[in-house]
Amino acid sequence: MDSTPHGAAVTAAGFGLKGPRGWAFRNIDLTAGPGSLIAVQGPSGSGRTCLLLALTGRMKPAEGTAEVGGLPLPKKMAAVRAVSALAHVPGVAELDPALTVGEHLRERALLQGRFGGSLRALLRPRRERRAEARALVDGALEAAGLDPESLPKGIRTSVRDLERLEALRLSVALALVGGPRLLAVDDTDLKLSDEERAAAWAMLRGLAAAGTTVLAVCSEPPEGGKALGEELVLVRTGDRPAPAPEKAAPTTPVTPTDTANPVDPANPVDPADPTDPADAADTAVEGDSRPAADGRAEGHDDEEGAVDAFAETGRA
Repeated sequence: MDSTPHGAAVTAAGFGLKGPRGWAFRNIDLTAGPGSLIAVQGPSGSGRTCLLLALTGRMKPAEGTAEVGGLPLPKKMAAVRAVSALAHVPGVAELDPALTVGEHLRERALLQGRFGGSLRALLRPRRERRAEARALVDGALEAAGLDPESLPKGIRTSVRDLERLEALRLSVALALVGGPRLLAVDDTDLKLSDEERAAAWAMLRGLAAAGTTVLAVCSEPPEGGKALGEELVLVRTGDRPAPAPEKAAPTTPVTPTDTANPVDPANPVDPADPTDPADAADTAVEGDSRPAADGRAEGHDDEEGAVDAFAETGRA
């Protein structure tokens, strides 16, 4: 099954994304059904965020295949963006620290009402549209576990005054207003205590149990999994095989057969032989191991390729 009314299946095979300075990630295989909790684990700079953006249709992959809810990537990137939402992706989907919680919620509800529905929905009476927007916001806040009344200044609390877990819940709530089938969350456990980390994963588990497929980037995967009655899929980035060492070319012994150019027994290297060290050095400059234009060998896997890949493909 590719999707349900709430969740979308996610699959990938040999999935990879490359930027000007190397591979952001490569050889990713993934199979997750609707309503799965997908944890993307890896060290910083290993392409975790790029994988999240590629699977939500925000970045174009370079190799392999992937599908989200039966929509192939990269052929249907726009359609995948329509069924997915981002929560807390630095540089792409961030909260404005100058705005209050209420301003963020009103802005998201306005955008959803203007661009998230059909033309017929826009022609309905204003009272009906406002009631529907209120229901969407209340449902999203409840699913994210955020109670505005518990905040220091209620709905007028500025984002800069929120705790890290509260800000994460608000980001998730804003993403849920549109009713996505795939929810992507970056840096899920960043700067969280053990207790806050457990609360964050409990929130995401609840969303997955309700049917929404959740894709979460983390430094440590959540504990449990199938023992808790959920389908937890773990994907690791940064596990790249080390390149095989280059073998030195065998040296062919020189036989002194040329009487016109006798070989000195003390230095038995023919001056005209191509294995002369000086000739070999000239050949090495023109060989495959010549540094590339940016000072690296061709095909070098640079961890900073994640940043350049995003710069090349554009933002959401």
